[in-house]
Amino acid sequence: MSDELIRVDALQALEATTFFPYWLDAPERPRDEPALQRPLDCDLLIVGGGFTGLWAAVQAKEANPERDVVLIEAGSIAIGASGRPAAILSTSVMHGLANAQRLFPEDMEMLEQLGKENLDGFRETIERYGIECDLEWGGELTVAVGDEGIEDIEKEYKLYRHYGHDAHLLDKEAIQQEVKSPLFNGGLWSKKRSGTVHPAKLAWGLKRVAMELGVQIYENTPMVSNAKSKGGVLVKTPKGRVQANKVLLATNAFASGNKKIRNRVAAIRDRIVVTEPLSEAQMASIGWQNRQGIYDTRTQLNYMRLTADNRILFGGRLDYFFGNNTDPEDDKAPEPYVRLIDNFYRTFPSLRGIKFSHAWSGPIALTTRMAVHYQHYHGGKMLYAGGYSGFGVTATRFGARVGLAILDDKKVPERSLNFARSQPAYIPPEPFRWIGAKITMYALDTLDEKRGWRIPWVRMVEKMGFPITQK
Repeated sequence: MSDELIRVDALQALEATTFFPYWLDAPERPRDEPALQRPLDCDLLIVGGGFTGLWAAVQAKEANPERDVVLIEAGSIAIGASGRPAAILSTSVMHGLANAQRLFPEDMEMLEQLGKENLDGFRETIERYGIECDLEWGGELTVAVGDEGIEDIEKEYKLYRHYGHDAHLLDKEAIQQEVKSPLFNGGLWSKKRSGTVHPAKLAWGLKRVAMELGVQIYENTPMVSNAKSKGGVLVKTPKGRVQANKVLLATNAFASGNKKIRNRVAAIRDRIVVTEPLSEAQMASIGWQNRQGIYDTRTQLNYMRLTADNRILFGGRLDYFFGNNTDPEDDKAPEPYVRLIDNFYRTFPSLRGIKFSHAWSGPIALTTRMAVHYQHYHGGKMLYAGGYSGFGVTATRFGARVGLAILDDKKVPERSLNFARSQPAYIPPEPFRWIGAKITMYALDTLDEKRGWRIPWVRMVEKMGFPITQK
């Protein structure tokens, strides 16, 4: 099919699309809490109302119910990255087993143990507090696109089995019995401790729990400035101020709090589309009865999952906007989603012509680590905890817990591990960041078809510390 026909098909599929996250376009969305309009003092101030901030607030109050905890959010709870992901759950706290092996091979045994404990704690918290968030435990499925993807999943399978996961290698016939796609030639199904969740409902549930535990939450309250003070850290907002003994910056890709944070964090955009609900016949045409969350092995990988009302969420197509822009107007129009729609139709040709109800992009905090790290400010009284660029829905709980331990100087075993004592590499500033990102995104988009100069370029980028391909 020509590029023009691909574009026409995609634009027709997007004719009635809402360019806003499906997860946030919901009647369950709670009313915002009032903005801070006065001075106040507290022991712990959390800046950011995404998953890291919410998990930190809940865990801080569970550990010490008497602790005075305040959370401020620049917009509404979950309006940022936490209300926008695919929300496929994983035990990994370091962006997948392969990435953890690359970064911290000597700590793998403990990281795997901690990851499983974290996922169990994640589930226990949701059940104990009765958070309704469409939680499903269908597992996590990595699919090989073409024969060239088989080697990738076989390597991953060995890692999964070595670290005690309930993992199963599927041949072409077996993968087609799970999900019918002409692109899938094999798969790796991790069946336990993984699944999917409605991320915004989870965030709203954590907000409710935090407030019930006594956390003061102020929405539409951006941090204007912060400075070391005699009593800790003074944070100013548009109409108030907070004098806090300690501050946790849970700002992830938004990277606010100190200009040095952006030296190591780039806000990459990840795009997602969601179909209209599938009919019974459409569901039968693709199988997917076990409702796994899915990743594929393409260079520019795609990921997909089902929603509670049988829509397909389909994501991928990374991009970067100058100056770490976390809310580009370009992504609120059809054009950036054309290639993503084409990939969807190639993956599920039986659904060609289906319409898409929602399309959006979300910021991921890309670092050379692709997982949480910590940055210390104001003599250790303020701590940035961020850098999630995938698997963050569950990993943020772990990152928040360790961040609190560092901030409170608690002697927990996790602090002895390399991830807690090191930082990702420096990323060049603008305009070099934008230029490098654009060349890299183009190379990834065309690598599988054209190769050539793209191969040495991608290898160079990976040597800088970014594991950007599956191959």
